[in-house]
Amino acid sequence: MSHYDILVIGSGPAGHRAAIQAAKRGKKVAIIERKPRIGGAGLQTGTIPSKALREVAYAATFGVMHGMRGETVKPSVKDDFLAESVFKKNTVIDIQESVFLDQLKRNNVALIFGEAMFLDQNTLQVKSKLDENQTLTAEKMIVATGSRPRRPKDVPFDKHRVLDSTSILNMKTLPKKLTVVGGGVIACEFATIYAALGVDVCIVDSHPKILGFLCEDIAATLQQNMKRMGIAFKMNQNIQSITCDGERVTLTVEQESIESDALLYALGRVPNVNGLGFETLGIDSYPRGWVKTNENFQTNISNIYAVGDLIGSPSLAATGIEQGRIAALHACNANEAIISSCLPMAVYTIPEVAWVGKTSQELKEQNISFVEGVGRYKETARGQIIGDANGLLKLLVDPNTRVILGVHIVGESASELIHIGQMIMNLNGTVNHLIQNVFNYPTLAECYKIAALDCSSKIKLGLLSK
Repeated sequence: MSHYDILVIGSGPAGHRAAIQAAKRGKKVAIIERKPRIGGAGLQTGTIPSKALREVAYAATFGVMHGMRGETVKPSVKDDFLAESVFKKNTVIDIQESVFLDQLKRNNVALIFGEAMFLDQNTLQVKSKLDENQTLTAEKMIVATGSRPRRPKDVPFDKHRVLDSTSILNMKTLPKKLTVVGGGVIACEFATIYAALGVDVCIVDSHPKILGFLCEDIAATLQQNMKRMGIAFKMNQNIQSITCDGERVTLTVEQESIESDALLYALGRVPNVNGLGFETLGIDSYPRGWVKTNENFQTNISNIYAVGDLIGSPSLAATGIEQGRIAALHACNANEAIISSCLPMAVYTIPEVAWVGKTSQELKEQNISFVEGVGRYKETARGQIIGDANGLLKLLVDPNTRVILGVHIVGESASELIHIGQMIMNLNGTVNHLIQNVFNYPTLAECYKIAALDCSSKIKLGLLSK
């Protein structure tokens, strides 16, 4: 039996960061990983592979995406794009995995491969692939086992024509037509990637709009861009059945059947809790299995923490990394400020979407007065140079204090630009700070100043948003 100060279950973004943070605090730490390679879905089957595919698609069709070859021109389907993306994906994964392994080694974090199951709140049984069992004990446990695609039994997944967000990354050839079931983050990301590669894409969802958690104008701008890419939308449609016959997939909704060469089912994910023994311990969870935690990411059993996708929304790698850090510091009894009050979010569609803070809908529901200021990419020289005429940056500002309540961006480099707004908000900054600062010319970051000046003018005129 081996004893550790802290045991971490799962080597994805949240678990990896938790282990490194605890080790840097002088704790004896081990990570248990059930897969043969480390990094979890973030590195192996989710975040990094899909973003590598996106970059190849974006680079290969840059001129088309920005109207440089005419708005009606679509790229042709080319399997060499897919081959290039697979090569890029594998290269990035190998390099990142080497970086992660080196970090674990340098910080003396033990890496143990096998399936972990709680025997009690301080004891784990780890079963290796060779059916060998070992027992590990620790004062604190951090569970970061992540999530997996939801796979209903009535959907005929075959990893060839009917796919989930993991199996679609292993496609050998590009389909001519792809049906995407869902209107959330994963659905929209893959829809824009494959549309950029010349595939005819149709999104089918039961909701009236895609990405309903976004500000309405941001989501609308993204959807307009997606339509320009040739993506068709069939919203407010409930699925009746999905069948696969030879080389065709048929999706039946209320009033029609939609045929395609392949179908991506992207309606949600489920937490990886099977086999952990949570039921025996009595760890609290929500109806769909997501684990309940407090602000320190402790479960109802105080020495057991849960972080990352396991605890549900927002289920992003960046937030999981921060959750892992916070949990580890709390487990180490650290006495320091351990959380940013504003965390950035991003959707890696083409174009990107990113935001931090409140949405306009949330402010209205909470009866909080605000003004909106907008900076459009086409108002900047850099926006004109890159041909992104539809991108925009929006600030939501308190008219009395001039404090920034939210930042929302749709357009190229949104995931990078959002950090300027995040820093201002975490420092309780106002639009005055943006107005008084100089931004390089030409850059997209100038949109911050344009939007701040717009806010300032509206505040002076008393033009509150409604």
